[in-house]
Amino acid sequence: MMDNFTPNRFVDELNQAGIPEEFHGWLSAHGVGALVVKMGIRFTELSAERTVATMPVEGNTQVAGILHGGAHVVLAETLGSFAASLHAGQDRHAVGIEVGATHHRSVAAGTVTGTCTAIHLGGTLATHEIVITDEKGRRLSTARITNMIRDNRPQRTDGPGGAPAD
Repeated sequence: MMDNFTPNRFVDELNQAGIPEEFHGWLSAHGVGALVVKMGIRFTELSAERTVATMPVEGNTQVAGILHGGAHVVLAETLGSFAASLHAGQDRHAVGIEVGATHHRSVAAGTVTGTCTAIHLGGTLATHEIVITDEKGRRLSTARITNMIRDNRPQRTDGPGGAPAD
């Protein structure tokens, strides 16, 4: 059962994902997301300009025993989306509108690192390049993500029973 009422119910999840305490207030209502937890993604740097995270190969492989191409994209999109959200700020949000990746080499064990670097941080769009490397620093994939920056909708409370209405 999901608990939607306990303040800071995701504090353990945020700590395990390496989220610095300065971002806990912002992320405490939603956590880092179930897929980030399942994939074992752990942040080591977090800013709009540069975000870095690691992910284990084990548990994220395809049938041939190598890191799944989709896992590369999950790591890349996670990094780009977090960086774009930081750029957007708490009164706005980022919505992914395009992501693409090129896979250069495979990896069958260890930990991969994704380094996300801003290409463009504008008022309505944020574009980031993500390079994923193995433990030897070899480039495994290169991805690019563009997020649209949107204003948050005001919360309405005129739904049935005073609940938020959509």
